[in-house]
Amino acid sequence: MVGSNYLEFTRKQFHTMKERGDRTLNQLKDEEKLTYMLDEESNSVATLVRHLSGNMVSRWTNFFTEDGEKESRNRPTEFYADYKPTKEEVMEMWERGWSTFFELLDSLTVDDLLRKITIRGEEHTVVEALNRQLAHYSEHMGQLIMLVKHLEHKDWKTLSIPREKRTSSE
Repeated sequence: MVGSNYLEFTRKQFHTMKERGDRTLNQLKDEEKLTYMLDEESNSVATLVRHLSGNMVSRWTNFFTEDGEKESRNRPTEFYADYKPTKEEVMEMWERGWSTFFELLDSLTVDDLLRKITIRGEEHTVVEALNRQLAHYSEHMGQLIMLVKHLEHKDWKTLSIPREKRTSSE
């Protein structure tokens, strides 16, 4: 009972996260905004998507049989500031990462939840791995949303309940 509730809740959280990310990325009007950085230590939209996709493909491919940090992944290059993709390339990466992740997530059963997997040489249960990634992806989704909201400021359409409009008498 707890396991099935956990899987249902986790799937819902990740699907909601993906949907909010879709709605965020779809609001980005100009392609050149994909690589805008608030400062030299921040990430652009393209960088955040490349990192999330790289993480998802690495972590969730051959999940039960290989370390989640694949040798084929070159994580440091995900953060190179000179990366200038098109919107189409960004969206393809976004979808590739999420589809890889959801394929695995949707295949999990209650019996899998306490199975052991490895990420960066450390053993985790499937529950721990999912929780770890839920926290990690949420952090980057917050960055992504904040950045696109900043870039589209007056044209931004809220992803949740709109703020109440203040009147001039307040």
